[in-house]
Amino acid sequence: MEAKTVKNSQTTITELMIPSYANFGGKIHGGILLSIMDKTAYACASKHAGNYCVTVSIENVEFLQPVEVGDLLSFYASVNYVGKSSLVVGIKVIAENVKLGTARHTNSSYFTMVAKGDDNKVTLVPELILENDTEVRRFLEALKRKELSTVFRNRMQDVKSAFSRASMTQLKQERCIVGFQ
Repeated sequence: MEAKTVKNSQTTITELMIPSYANFGGKIHGGILLSIMDKTAYACASKHAGNYCVTVSIENVEFLQPVEVGDLLSFYASVNYVGKSSLVVGIKVIAENVKLGTARHTNSSYFTMVAKGDDNKVTLVPELILENDTEVRRFLEALKRKELSTVFRNRMQDVKSAFSRASMTQLKQERCIVGFQ
């Protein structure tokens, strides 16, 4: 299996935001954006892997600015990291108002994808050739996010395991009502 460059699988999808994508407030639904981001991540990951890829997780979903009906949204995707069968695809979303000639960054996110072979089992992906400082930085950042994600998951498991009725006293400072004894 031959290693591939980041450029080899970089993907851009541009789509017009239409009225049927809008919520009651007139802004584009976050779910619409996530759906297009997922398709973009799939296209990018599959190009690198040479196989079908599935989404395992999405990190850092934060909507920085609202998206308007009539905006042209460009979804820029790059493979930032590869493991044995997994890939992390970074996606940056830029909204362009063609009438005003303005562009704004609306959100970025990281999709972890896993490659599947014809037998529907996880399969090896090609190594990633890093050709510049930005690509090396993104790979190292993905490694750090992976490490922090593992730490967070373990700590949350500890919180779940340590739960007791006695810990409910913390809720007195919160905006909730415990409706049972």
